[in-house]
Order: sequence, then structure tokens, then C-alpha cells
Amino acid sequence: MQPRRWRDSMVGRFALRRAGRRQRLETCVSSRQPRNRPAAAPLTRGAVFLLRGPFIVKRDHRQSAPPQDRQRILSERRNLKMARSAHAYVRGNTGKFYEWLAAGGRAHPQGPPVWICGDCHLGNLGPVADADDNVQIQIRDLDQTVIGNPAHDLIRLGLSLATAARGSDLPGVTTARMLEEMMVGYSDALASKDSSDIATGQRPDSVHLVMRKAVDRTWKHLARERIEDLKPTIPLGRRFWPLSKHEKRDVRRLFRTEEVRRVATCLRSRDDDGDIELLDAAYWVKGCSSLGRLRIAALLRVGKKKNKENEFCLIDIKEAVKAVAPRSAASKMPRDYAERVVVGARHLAPSLGERMISGSLAGKAVFIRELLPQDLKLEIDQLTREEATKAARYLSMVVGKAHADQMDAATRRNWRKQLTRNRSKSLDAPSWLWSSVVDLVTVHEAAYLDHCRRYAMNAARS
Repeated sequence: MQPRRWRDSMVGRFALRRAGRRQRLETCVSSRQPRNRPAAAPLTRGAVFLLRGPFIVKRDHRQSAPPQDRQRILSERRNLKMARSAHAYVRGNTGKFYEWLAAGGRAHPQGPPVWICGDCHLGNLGPVADADDNVQIQIRDLDQTVIGNPAHDLIRLGLSLATAARGSDLPGVTTARMLEEMMVGYSDALASKDSSDIATGQRPDSVHLVMRKAVDRTWKHLARERIEDLKPTIPLGRRFWPLSKHEKRDVRRLFRTEEVRRVATCLRSRDDDGDIELLDAAYWVKGCSSLGRLRIAALLRVGKKKNKENEFCLIDIKEAVKAVAPRSAASKMPRDYAERVVVGARHLAPSLGERMISGSLAGKAVFIRELLPQDLKLEIDQLTREEATKAARYLSMVVGKAHADQMDAATRRNWRKQLTRNRSKSLDAPSWLWSSVVDLVTVHEAAYLDHCRRYAMNAARS
């Protein structure tokens, strides 16, 4: 006669085999626990288990939120993200930068009106693939893009680098060196006769590693990272929430249009007239400053051939809103928010812009693009002194290339001369950049601490 515990375990295993490969289970019978190890946590109501081969994968639908609760939960998450560090606060609060600018800020040069990023920080730069899978480091987030003063991108990038240096516990001397190298890299981009190969210069190790990772990535990497599986479904949970009936209907209508269909068929050697099938869609909880806006992930099947790596594609549908970045008074930009983002992307990051279109969903302006496995953002959590200065120079070259491509030779020369003025004897970076960054670091540090205080008080009340 076998011990009771062994019999219960065998009964449980037999029941799991009989349950079927994808049947949802309301209970789970764990097998024998090794000695000196804690037992499995007890099951709670709402937990769902899927049988996947030899593994049981837990999908906790309690982490997802119904449409009526989205804004409250997203606001809490945004506040939590911004409270993690001063650098996270800078990344998540673009409005604070432009509040400082509108209040007078510091005197800075007025550059030629070109398309600018509008929110130029470290996280908005990274590897981007074009329609032919060629990968370059470019600006990858253009929600705030406008025709404006290119000096605003420089100041914002300098602020991001300075707060990243503080987060890495680097001395102030390193911050000064980073701003100097930043101006050297940007000036080199303006001075180059052929800006097409500027961004392939000496990459810092942190950027080089991200590039190598991006080049080697495939659909399998994207699927496991974004939707946690290779199956043609989007699992609901912390990152993906259910859509309302009206949203599902609107998404189906959107993908019936010819223009949106071409977004899925134009890449990766797919047939231009291939059929597309909407397999699944969900509300996507992603980003920081954009949390609270409509964002939907849609999973499509393209064409009729099976077992091909390019059979599936993941589409990002993101709401476009009015930019807080000031625009040039004499410039003419699209009035539609989403069309503004698309046009700006085509000028600043052609690899990204060529696979984006604008549209409308649920009465809101949205821009639509296919996510490619090579699309990554730079995550530079800890910087050494040498790595910090190299990153500052290289990334400013990327931004300088994006600006320079919109200028003729005479405009580039004049803008470069204007940037080199007002340099002090002790600092190679122009005084307007140093003073602006110092002011902004002070403003954002105070605002960050106040944000943490208010967040902690609200958390204590709840």
C-alpha cells in the first residue's frame, strides 16, 4: 500500500493529463515537495493555470483592469514609476521641462526651424529597423515632435544625461565633461559632408551591446518579450488588459481599411496583396509619460502560408495628443496630431517613419506601426566615467544627424557657428547649455522630492 501523499500526487498528475493541453484548471495538485523547501503558495480565487507541455503557466487575470478602472490604475502606476528615481521623473514629466522654458528659462540660441524630437532623453533613443531589416540608432519616440528650435533637444538631452550621471553616483566633473562631449558630437554631425554614416562612428560599449542584441533578434524574441508566448494570442494580465466591446469593434473596422492593411504587408518580404487576419487585441499598459492614453496591441496573421517566421506581426496603435513642445511660429505642420507624429518621424527617424501611418480609432487620432524585433530602447542604468562621456558624444551625434539631414550646407555652417559662441575659459561646453542644465537639475530634483512626498502620503492614506 503506497503512502497517501504519493497516491494523491499520482491522482493529481493523472487528472492533469486528462484535462487536456489548454484547458483552464481551477485547482492545482502539486507533486511531492523536497525536504527543507517551502510548500507552494496556496491558490487564490481568480488564478488561472494553463497546461503547456511539461509546464503549468499561471495567468492571473486579477492583474488586468476593466475599461472603467483604467485611468485610476494607470495614474497610480505612472506616479509609482516616476517615484523610483530622479532620472525616471525626468523621463516621465516632459511638461516640467517646458514649464521651465515658458517661465523664461535661460537664454539659449534660436536655431533654424526643423523637426525636433521634443522629448529627447536617453530612453527615446535606440536601435530601429527599416523595412529591409537594416538597423540604425535613431530617435524612436516622437510623440512630442514639432517644427521647433533644435536647441531644445540639446538641452533636454543634456538634462537626461546629467540625471543619469547623478543616478550612477558620478561626480559633477563628469557631468561637465559629458556636456562638453555632447557638444563635440553634435558639432561633428553638423560639420560632416555625408551625414549618412555619422551614427556608425565609435559606439560606446553600452550602445554596441544593444545594437548587437537588436541585429540578432527574431520574431521569437519579440513574441516572448512582448506577449510572453509564441502562441497567436495576447495573454491578459499586468501588461495587457481587456478591451471593451466598442473598442474591439473599432479595432476590427480599423484593420479592414486598405491603408492599415498595407502597414502589415509592406515589411519583411510579405506579399503586398496578402490577406490579414486579426487574431487578438488588448489594451497595452506601456510607457510612463504616455500612460493613460489609448494604446492597443493587435496581433495579426499575414498571408495564408503557415509556419513562417513572418506569418505573425504585432501592431502598436497609440493615441496622439497635442504636443507640449513649442512650435516655430512660422512653421506649417499637420493639424491632425497623429499625422504630425508620422511626418516628424519621417524627417527625424526615416527607418521608423516609413512604416508608420496615421488613423482614427474611437474618435481619437492614433498612429500605427508594426513592432519589429530589432526595435529596442537604450537602458543605461549604471554609467562609468568613461562610458558616460562616450555615450554623451555618440548620442548627440545621432540627434545632430537627425537635425542636420533637414538643413542645407549653409544652414548647418551657420548653426554650428552659433552653437560655439559664449564658451567660458574653464568649460568647453557653451555657458547657455551648462546654465540651463544646472537650472533644470535643480528644478527637477525639487519637483521629484515633492512628487515622492505626495505619492507616499497618498499611499499611506490608501
